[in-house]
Amino acid sequence: MVKHWRVDREEKYEIVEKWFLKDLEMIDGKEADTDNPYFDMHFHKVYNMEAYSCASKYTFARTLSKLNAMYLKKDFKIVNFDDTYLNDDSIWSSSNRDFVVVMKVCFYAFSLLCLSLCRLS
Repeated sequence: MVKHWRVDREEKYEIVEKWFLKDLEMIDGKEADTDNPYFDMHFHKVYNMEAYSCASKYTFARTLSKLNAMYLKKDFKIVNFDDTYLNDDSIWSSSNRDFVVVMKVCFYAFSLLCLSLCRLS
């Protein structure tokens, strides 16, 4: 964990605490259905964390999952996260599929606009 502060125009960082991935037992996203940047990391004790945003919380969880799969292949739990957003293709899917529908409509509308502006000779 890094502490960040600014002195005049200079940014300072200080390592406050270090953890090892091998000691991580579980990541608890607290609420999968809400836009919530808070989560808990379970080591030998529970650390309450706050991410910059909900998106950065999911990015952090995906990164830990990939690092674990690459190097440790240890079974640790990721709970109270929406599974569709933990996958790499999460931007194209959602639990209620609304985002996919909106993206398709925007794509077709943009295609029609481009075709209508092009001159055919």
